[in-house]
Amino acid sequence: MMFKGIPASPGIAIGKVFLFVEEEELPLYPRSLTKEEIKGELRRFHEALVKTKQEMLEAKTKVLRALGKEHSRLIDAHLVMLEDPLLTRDVTKKIVSHQLNAEWVVYEITEKVIKTLETIEDKYFRERKEDLLAVRHRIIHYLLGREKVTLSGLPTQSIVVAHNLTPTDTVGLKEEKVSGFATDVGGRTSHTALLAQSFEIPAVVGLKNITRYVKPGDTLIIDGSEGVVIINPDKETLESYQRLEARFIAEKEELQKLSKLPTLTRDGRRIELVANIETPDEIQLVLKYGAEGIGLYRTEFLYLNRADLPGEEEQYNNYSRIVKSMYPYSVIVRTLDLGGDKLATQVSASGEALISSERNPFLGLRSIRFCLHYPEIFKQQLSSILRASAEGKLKILFPMITRTDELYQAKNILEEVKMSLHQKGIPFDEKIEVGVLIEVPAAALIVDFIAKEVDFISIGTNDLIQYTLAVDRGNENVAELYEPLHPSILRLIKQIVDVGHSFGKWVGTCGEMAAEPPLALLLIGMGVDGLSVPPSIIPRIKKVINQFSSEEARNIANEILSLPNREMIEKTLSRVNITLEK
Repeated sequence: MMFKGIPASPGIAIGKVFLFVEEEELPLYPRSLTKEEIKGELRRFHEALVKTKQEMLEAKTKVLRALGKEHSRLIDAHLVMLEDPLLTRDVTKKIVSHQLNAEWVVYEITEKVIKTLETIEDKYFRERKEDLLAVRHRIIHYLLGREKVTLSGLPTQSIVVAHNLTPTDTVGLKEEKVSGFATDVGGRTSHTALLAQSFEIPAVVGLKNITRYVKPGDTLIIDGSEGVVIINPDKETLESYQRLEARFIAEKEELQKLSKLPTLTRDGRRIELVANIETPDEIQLVLKYGAEGIGLYRTEFLYLNRADLPGEEEQYNNYSRIVKSMYPYSVIVRTLDLGGDKLATQVSASGEALISSERNPFLGLRSIRFCLHYPEIFKQQLSSILRASAEGKLKILFPMITRTDELYQAKNILEEVKMSLHQKGIPFDEKIEVGVLIEVPAAALIVDFIAKEVDFISIGTNDLIQYTLAVDRGNENVAELYEPLHPSILRLIKQIVDVGHSFGKWVGTCGEMAAEPPLALLLIGMGVDGLSVPPSIIPRIKKVINQFSSEEARNIANEILSLPNREMIEKTLSRVNITLEK
């Protein structure tokens, strides 16, 4: 049987199934309490919260040891939920007022929130539903006195299959040297997927009901690159994937040899090949795979899954660590890109949520709009970035600019912060470069005005595709309409590059588009100066660049730019694929 899900972490894994599911449904039913029993029930509920919190803190310690501080914040999302009034206040009140048992009240109150989250067509909220389910499950388990099923003592080369995996469980996978895993739920940006990528464990998520079809001991193939899972393959399929696995490992080792070589086309044109990262802990991978800098540091992950705002000192230490680690290469720091599918849990000085749930979050208060709406938060971030610039090569990137007014405002605030640092005698790079991320059609169409105001330009292909084609890239119902090869996208990119160059500006890209070898070649053919991709992709893209001359890349791009639809473009690119495979 073959299942198709969401590719969460690349690679091939073949092994025996370890079915990681709770052995029974939790027996939940309402039970009336006498007034004398209420005090004991409240104590029992409080003890369950304490035990759950202790379990999560132990998990956080393991993540800290395995991946560092930034990834340990994934556990904080669950810890924050334990402190939520939904549990600390509402459950207690209902136990007292309705004289009901704690496990039933916990289930009832959280179920209302879960049902609400299920109605929201947004991947962020779907993933938060899974977080709440995981927390609820642990609390109720403790209330019922049930033993926790653990991932310990697994046979080697096990493949874990589960409905869902918490960050705690995923850390256990690394400790147990699990070959791969598959889950019913989850998305590309779920905690499980992020940790799997960091551990380099092949994984497929979002399989819906894979747990219904596997039995412990079944042979399973995980193709984390294509999002495919095969149960009990026949001999021919098994041998085919064994060859694929061997080829993947050999290719990875071979590509690793390119990490120290310069990124040059066959005729000597230098391309800046850099990495996208989310946390300082990824620097190790960046250096391992030979990136020549950081083309996109997503700073908003400092703000997610926590109850407080990061202070200036914490941010400075974060940026400083990255800049020092990457020297003499440069680091492009994108200012806050909160909003859309990345919601902050903190509140403003007035006590209101920084970003409340919006009807159209991708068209709402996000990115530079958020920063200009909360200038004090923006100033604090800019101050920490400027301070870190004194310790290496650092550049600032403003996201989602749609009007020149926004750019002027952002630059003015930057100048205010510079003046403040001057007055305090705090050093920073006086000539720090400032760029704009072109990711909406409005910016693409006024790139000539923007180019006059900045030092460099970066093209954010993910959002540029989304906003140009009016397709939510996180919505599975319209996923097939998200087309990087739509002629309008290619023309916009070419226009941005040409106009940027006419003003003497460096133009690079960051986004998933550049992570696909034929498309990376196409971008180079359109004149892009640099590509920023996930760290592990860098050797593969470098190999492509080394194989072709500038003229060959340009000819491919010119041919494709003349084609009217995706089908014809893909047919032309397939020739490039054949060449690459040879």
